[in-house]
Amino acid sequence: MGNCQPTIVHYDDFDVVADIKAIRKACKGFGTDEQAIIDILANRSAAQRQDIKSAYFEKYDDELVDVLKKELSGNFENAILAMLDPPVIFAVKELRKAMKGAGTDEDVLVEILCTATNADIHMFKECYFQVHERDLEADIEGDTSGDVRNLLMGLLEGNRDESYEVDEELAEQDATCLFEAGEGSFGTDESTFNYVLASRNYLQLQATFKIYEQLSGTEILDAIENETSGTLKKCYVALVRVAKNPQLYFARRLNDAMKGAGTDEDTLIRIIVCRSEYDLETIKDLYLEKYDVSLKEALKDECGGDFKRLLLAICH
Repeated sequence: MGNCQPTIVHYDDFDVVADIKAIRKACKGFGTDEQAIIDILANRSAAQRQDIKSAYFEKYDDELVDVLKKELSGNFENAILAMLDPPVIFAVKELRKAMKGAGTDEDVLVEILCTATNADIHMFKECYFQVHERDLEADIEGDTSGDVRNLLMGLLEGNRDESYEVDEELAEQDATCLFEAGEGSFGTDESTFNYVLASRNYLQLQATFKIYEQLSGTEILDAIENETSGTLKKCYVALVRVAKNPQLYFARRLNDAMKGAGTDEDTLIRIIVCRSEYDLETIKDLYLEKYDVSLKEALKDECGGDFKRLLLAICH
């Protein structure tokens, strides 16, 4: 959507042999030179990091991931390992983690599925099976229920219209349906909401929300706030925010991860690592605009040590 800027781009002077030697040296002997590892990995694209992994194995007959696991720990280790996975593999690991064990982290499912393109969704399904030998749709179906399940299953079809065309008539029709399904009689017809939010393109949804607001005199987010609750509400709010401005949605997610007591480091890692090659620069701009403090300043306050240094390096 619009003009999105990354923070990590393909490194022009990439020399894979020099990189693997430097990483090898950083891990050798007593203590680890974490800064050297940060300087390399935070300045290479995901594809270049894959090259580093395979070249390391070829030269030293050692898996780079195993070497780093021995040397590093905590959130810093988690973030480095996230950077060494191909982005889609990391995403499907996060999806699995969100469903494993007791309880389901629907926020993570929504964050990943609501912001994915159709192509992403199809790749997730394929890679999820390769990595976990499980079926993503079956897992989500088994792990969620009711309207939330229906919404997530709708998103997993990967059939969103991805054009940039707006059909004003359709927007009026959808807005009227949403209004009738909603404020008049919310709680009875979530299927309308699910269908519209999961299948229309983002510009189309923006036009629909505008007309909805004219019809009802209520901002769409306020209507959702008043008419729904729990996880379903969170899903709807996320989808509406993503449709309005995906990068602002991520800025909010980052802020939420740092708000209040404790820090949700997993979310910081997921968004900062995963968005670095797409739109993290734009997310940073919107973060500053919305919260009057730069993302880097916020991270400095919340995180410490090598973990902090790595996140700041990815943010550039």
